[in-house]
Amino acid sequence: MVRIMSIPTEPIGSLPRPRALQTALAEHAEGRLSTAELAKIQDQAVSDTLTRLEQLGCAVLVDGDQAKPSSITYPLTGLTSLASDGVVIPYADGHTRQLPRLTAGPFRYQVRADTYLRAAQNHTERPIKQAVVAPSALSLLYPGQSIASYTREAFLKALANESEAEIRACLQAGAHCVQLDFTEARLSLKLDPSGGVLDDFIALNNEVLGRFGDEDRARLGVHTCPGGDHDSTHSLDVDYAGLLPRLFRLKVGNFYVQLASEPDPERVLKIIADQLRPGIRIFVGVTDPIGTTVETPEEVRDRVLLAARYIPLDQLGTCDDAGFAPYADDTSTSRDLAFAKIEARVRGTALAAEALGL
Repeated sequence: MVRIMSIPTEPIGSLPRPRALQTALAEHAEGRLSTAELAKIQDQAVSDTLTRLEQLGCAVLVDGDQAKPSSITYPLTGLTSLASDGVVIPYADGHTRQLPRLTAGPFRYQVRADTYLRAAQNHTERPIKQAVVAPSALSLLYPGQSIASYTREAFLKALANESEAEIRACLQAGAHCVQLDFTEARLSLKLDPSGGVLDDFIALNNEVLGRFGDEDRARLGVHTCPGGDHDSTHSLDVDYAGLLPRLFRLKVGNFYVQLASEPDPERVLKIIADQLRPGIRIFVGVTDPIGTTVETPEEVRDRVLLAARYIPLDQLGTCDDAGFAPYADDTSTSRDLAFAKIEARVRGTALAAEALGL
């Protein structure tokens, strides 16, 4: 039986892929494994992910992004109008990730996240949260110079329509919550300290979110963090104070905020408290996915109790700071370590609820 806790706790999204899936991905890339065979192994990884989360007592599950190439680029799988020399994302340890560049229109999603959701639902009857890429992230596909016969305005209109359709499909498929991954938010302030790019990102995301009514928005959320890849981040050095007031303009009912890895979490909680409004829930990060040690349930409990000093209990939840492997080739965190951290989050949140008399 899953214990129904008075403080909800949820995973963010991605989890490290099993070794068998990592091997299959490499063989598929080399042409030694068919797409159908790869899909079968990905489905097995999804099943294993859901089973292990259930065994840990998770009330809300995720498929761990086991079939996604990355949490950003999955809608582009099979899209031919792309070049490889797009926006470069630099990380603190010196490594980079590079987005593709759109070369022609029209723009359409090739894969929608509801396909992953429906596949996961074949393996469990428990609620499943579905993570989707924020339209702001995909807006970076359009190059600085205009594409002939396809304006940036036309692209952004198509992008908003595609994002709306994906979110609606996930809601209609029965997602417990649809979470927009917005890791580019904090990075944008590093690239443009004036906040102009961030304001554009917020406006684009709200253009999509504003198409949903209050009932749907209660099932929509947004996740923010400084990025996590190969045990490094791209924007942890950016002050949260410049981001959070803008972030809370987004028209969603749930905010998932990285906090465990912050150098001064209490300062961030004070900023969050100033932005609270009725009808939203704040899920605070209580485990650090790129940390090499497992938090104890007592450490998690204490982080929750600190958050409860600033966030009303009926608006408080917990989560991991971020996904554990947003890119399929990231093997820096072991699968067992990720599940151990999730177990600590679940147990520690329960301890905090007990300490608070809930």
